[in-house]
Amino acid sequence: MGKYKFTLIILALCVIYGCSDGQSEITPLAPNTTTDNLANTDYNILFIGNSLTYYNNLPKLVEHEAELIDLNIGTKSIARANYALLDHWADGEVQQQIATKKFDFIVVQQGPSSQSFGRQILIEYGEKLKEICDENGAELCFFMVWPSRANYYTFDGVIRNYQEAATINRAILCPVGRVWKSHFDQTNNFDYYSPDAFHPSLKGSQVAAEVIVETLFP
Repeated sequence: MGKYKFTLIILALCVIYGCSDGQSEITPLAPNTTTDNLANTDYNILFIGNSLTYYNNLPKLVEHEAELIDLNIGTKSIARANYALLDHWADGEVQQQIATKKFDFIVVQQGPSSQSFGRQILIEYGEKLKEICDENGAELCFFMVWPSRANYYTFDGVIRNYQEAATINRAILCPVGRVWKSHFDQTNNFDYYSPDAFHPSLKGSQVAAEVIVETLFP
């Protein structure tokens, strides 16, 4: 059995770090949506992840948020359902894109990663990506995500593991999950989740975009 198929089985059984594609009232846009406009911009961002990135077209929301502070941002997305960083690495497309030297920031995420295996993948493949980023003049950034509501008790583990992955790999941390949890704990309002109680609502993705822009362009 290949590594990729094994990874999908692990994801399906445990939902340790992947993203299920449950039904939702929100219709996600197609993966890998991109502006195809990386020229004449102030900065370019490559997003690497899964459905937590391509739901509601987060890269486009980041572009719009940046416009509010007079920045022209170009984005490209490599995001596929149920993918973790090791799956992207095995495909090889990420390495090719970073090597083009077109990107200032490489924003990566996988699923919640609250358990030891997810933490290991974040750190190990974060290190590999960091090396390529350094070689090509890009900043590696971890997009901290969140667990499903059913696994809310793992939220602190998600936050801790993304923080550690960023620290160990000397990368930027976009603490979206921490902002989400603060909102939930203070309001008891879970409106950042879509009806499937895992993927983001449009409001949740908008908050993610705000956090990413505030982190990258303080």
